[in-house]
Amino acid sequence: MDDAERKVFVLDTNILLHEPLAIYSFKEHDVVIPMTVLEELDRIKDSKRDVSRDARIAIRALEAIFHDATPEQIAAGIPVNKHSNADGTIAIFADYEVKETVHAFADKAGDNRILNGVLYLQTHYAPREVVLVTKDINMRLRAKGAGVYHVDDYRSDQLIDDVKLLTKGFYQFAGNFWVRVGECHSEKRGRSTLHTLPINLFDTPFVNQYLIDESKEFAARVQSLDSDTVTLKDIGHERLMHRQAWGIHPKNIYQGMALDAMMDPDIDLVILTGPAGCGKTILAMAAALEQVIEKSMYDKIIVTRNTPEIAESIGYLPGTEEEKMMPWLAAVTDTMEALHKNDVCTDGSMKYIFDKANIQFKSINFMRGRSIQNAFVLLDECQNLTASQIKTIITRCGEGTKLVCSGNLAQIDSSYLSPVTSGLTYIVERFKNFEGSANIYLNGVVRSRLAEFAEENL
Repeated sequence: MDDAERKVFVLDTNILLHEPLAIYSFKEHDVVIPMTVLEELDRIKDSKRDVSRDARIAIRALEAIFHDATPEQIAAGIPVNKHSNADGTIAIFADYEVKETVHAFADKAGDNRILNGVLYLQTHYAPREVVLVTKDINMRLRAKGAGVYHVDDYRSDQLIDDVKLLTKGFYQFAGNFWVRVGECHSEKRGRSTLHTLPINLFDTPFVNQYLIDESKEFAARVQSLDSDTVTLKDIGHERLMHRQAWGIHPKNIYQGMALDAMMDPDIDLVILTGPAGCGKTILAMAAALEQVIEKSMYDKIIVTRNTPEIAESIGYLPGTEEEKMMPWLAAVTDTMEALHKNDVCTDGSMKYIFDKANIQFKSINFMRGRSIQNAFVLLDECQNLTASQIKTIITRCGEGTKLVCSGNLAQIDSSYLSPVTSGLTYIVERFKNFEGSANIYLNGVVRSRLAEFAEENL
């Protein structure tokens, strides 16, 4: 690639907080880190925010590259090929020396210096393409309004281009499935019936993918596949709809598939996605109580979720860690009340169940370093987690532990996450070919007709 084709990527601070080693992702192109970004990383690394660790990792990565370079070499750009497979360079740009042309509010002084620096580099490197890379949508808008020609999001961590392409964990065939199949090889293995079919009957099948049809007679799950054939485990539509856990029965086929996956001891990770009111939390809690109390398959239930600004605010709440977590886990307590609303004494039942099932409410910030054995773990609202945060939870799970991740990609609260960059999207794509995981999109709102109408029309 000649110099005219090499691009110059200027990284915003949020890129290095989202992916601390993003500097190695630009291969043959050149990367520029404005001095303002280093200042912001310096402030964040000593803070109590959960991104302080990412800031320190980014700083150490930069120090490893620049530790023996002269100021002139740092300004001109250091080759990074000795640290990675990249052929480009990385430089630090003193943006505070650039004459200010973009003016805005005083509290956005850092953003202003970065924008002024990009405008200067755009002229300095012309006709080469200078691209500002930021996850801040408003920063991208401001940059374009200020005259920056090329602005983009960080896409190296995006496994899909559009959330509509995200696998739903099941495939529905038109009409009757067996009409299109004709003959197949079937055999009994224990209590299960397995069918072996040609792979060309299916559109990109994967292990533990559910298969249903419009006739409401056929339901199966992909057991295994090779280059020519797919082996299905016959479940049956009626059997799915008659699944039950803690007195809860599926209200639709999607809930039936979710309950089947959560009650299967051979599946270690179940990922539930879908709109608000589709039943993700209540199904997960019912499956957890059934397997912990009735079947004694696990010793305890651990419930955790992302807690925005928890590092600053949790310490000021009264009580133990569990009591501090209660405001963020009200959805779980609401679910417990719904499961026991017909009991003679709902409060008494809940206290008994909490003690009997050894239900623990834990902060996600305190999960690092733990090893969770023989537990049913529910990670709720995980659309607001990054891939690295979800990895922290998954890698905590030891022998005999089942993890259920649930979330709604339409309810992302994080400033720097979108449906395609959410950790929930990441694990759906990464784990879809793992034999120990299943993913189900719960289509349809069953909470109430009011919630259903709101989901469809608002």
